[in-house]
Parts: sequence; C-alpha cells; structure tokens
Amino acid sequence: MVIVGASSGIGAEMARKLGEEGAQLFTYSRHPANGLPATARWAAVDVMAENFQLTDLPELVHGVVYCPGSIQLRPFARISAEDFRRELEINVVGAFRVLQQVFSRLKAAGPGSSALLFSTVAVHTGMPFHSSIAAAKGAVEGLVRALAAEWAPTVRINAIAPTLTDTPLAAPLLNTEEKRQSAAQRHPLRRVATPADVAHTACFLLSDQASFITGQVWLIDGGFGYLRT
Repeated sequence: MVIVGASSGIGAEMARKLGEEGAQLFTYSRHPANGLPATARWAAVDVMAENFQLTDLPELVHGVVYCPGSIQLRPFARISAEDFRRELEINVVGAFRVLQQVFSRLKAAGPGSSALLFSTVAVHTGMPFHSSIAAAKGAVEGLVRALAAEWAPTVRINAIAPTLTDTPLAAPLLNTEEKRQSAAQRHPLRRVATPADVAHTACFLLSDQASFITGQVWLIDGGFGYLRT
C-alpha cells in the first residue's frame, strides 16, 4: 500500500490503521512521520517539487492514496493567479503525477487494486471564500470519474470529500474553543470530524470489501452537505 502524505492527519491515521491490519506500507511525505507502524517504509518527497519521484516502489502496488491538500480560504478578489496555480499543483497535478508513477504497478497487481484521492464538501456545497480549493477539488473529482472508466475493470479509483476535519492542516480554523464550537454547530451531528472518521472509510474503499465500488465520491461530512436541522 502506498500512502503519499502519511506524516500527519488523515494519512497518518490511515497508516496506523492499515499497519494494525498487517499491510506492508510505502509512505512518502516532506517530513518523517512519527509513529509509523513497523510494516511501514518512509521516503522523503515534496509533491510541489518539479518532477518528483516516488523511490523504492514495489513491483506490485495493491493500493495508493494521495493525501496532500490545502486550505486557503480568502475572498475571490484577493486570490492571485499564483495562489490559484498552487492549489491546482498540490491538489490535482500532484495526484496526477503520483497516479502516473504507480499505474503500471496497480495494473500488474490485477483486479482488486485500488486508488483513492481526496476532494472536499465545498465542491458539493457552495461556500464563500472556497473558490480556489473548490475548483481544484472539482478537478480531482473529474479525474476520478474519468480514470474509473478508463481503468475498469482492473483498477478501481474513488474519492472522499470530507468536511472540516481536526488535522494540523485545519488547525488555524480550530485553534480556539469558540471556533471549534462554531464549526461543530454547523454540522447536524454537532461535532467536528476526526482523522479516524475519514480514515475508516478510506481504508474500506481501498479494501476488497469495496470491490464493486469505483468512480464514486463519498461525502464524510456529518450531514453538512445536504441536511439542515
């Protein structure tokens, strides 16, 4: 199993859970991940670097997940072209490059191999100040559906669209009790998502238990996207 972005948040939680299940892990991130399971290997990679390479990949890859993302919330008029390109680079182009590097190994692993990307609830539910990230993650969803059709029946690919999740990336949005309570109250389930909430579904979609699921975007959002209470 290949996890890009395993140093913290959802990626780290996935590594922990998959390690408990005995999966052999190949993890990549800019900084070493603390607490990786004994079955995990780690190598440094910066997905914003030109022509980055995933080193020491096994000949067969049964699953790959791309976790890097961004949260840059600002009014549309204050988004520069450079800001917009950066959102696309980390969320879409980085995922594209990873998938190109592992596809032949996923295909060689045969039916049952699977890929997983991450979107955001903001693609499905319009929200102020989310234009750049919603545009980038909308492209991720389009990529998932196109590749699901192209790679069938051998390789499955899906995406998860989480709501605000309590990760280091989201720390500026949850760094006071007032902010945390406000975020919780926006969700029908009245709490903020944890990395484990998302990681459990992510591991399921990568597993053989989800062998008849491909080309889908799963909302893990505490009801935020479609419910009003």
